[in-house]
Amino acid sequence: MADVHDIEVIVFDVLGTLVDEATGLRAALRDAALRPGEASGGTADAASVDALLALWQRHRATEERRIAEGRRAYANSEAIDAEAAQRVADRAGLTDPAAVARLATAGQRLPAWGDSATGLDRLARRFAVIGLSNASRTALLRLSAHAGLRWHQALSGEAVRAYKPTPEIYRFAIDTAGRPPERMLMVAAHAWDLRAAQQRGMRTAYVQRPGGDPPTGADAFDWQCDGLDELAALLTAAG
Repeated sequence: MADVHDIEVIVFDVLGTLVDEATGLRAALRDAALRPGEASGGTADAASVDALLALWQRHRATEERRIAEGRRAYANSEAIDAEAAQRVADRAGLTDPAAVARLATAGQRLPAWGDSATGLDRLARRFAVIGLSNASRTALLRLSAHAGLRWHQALSGEAVRAYKPTPEIYRFAIDTAGRPPERMLMVAAHAWDLRAAQQRGMRTAYVQRPGGDPPTGADAFDWQCDGLDELAALLTAAG
């Protein structure tokens, strides 16, 4: 475990760690009335919404991977979300252009987890706090405002035209902070994100969230917590 006194900068993953992405997207899908039988007055059942959510998430994951592997030129999160929204609309038979356009921006209106705003505020009183996200600059700005997330700085992978876990994104955060990586703590609900940060020399903290990517027995993160309140308590107690 790292010594808390060695930490100067905390870098937060955003999607899934500080905002409830799945719940936000499900709400947008329901609001768009995307379901079989819409014309005949059917209701949006959970199974159909979950299937559309899975389609959206698969498309985004596939395209981010293609970009990372050099099989597609970089496209920002807004472009990929627009593609995902169109795929979902095609599957569900949604033809209203305005509804599809609004659906494409659903990722900018995600709700924060209940402890995110207070946890960030508590930690920001002692540490420099940075958001590091795959969301585009514009999407990250709008998402932060909607969810009530306050940063000292918010960094988008769009600046280096890459998606996590590409190493360049973590180097971007390290260079921006101007501190040695061992004095920076990466916080995420995704073990894959933390492993990539570890490879760049950063300290790591896993925060449990529904739908996250939990650590395996082979992972050795500096802290593992059930929520952001617990992490904030651990990191500020020594102060």
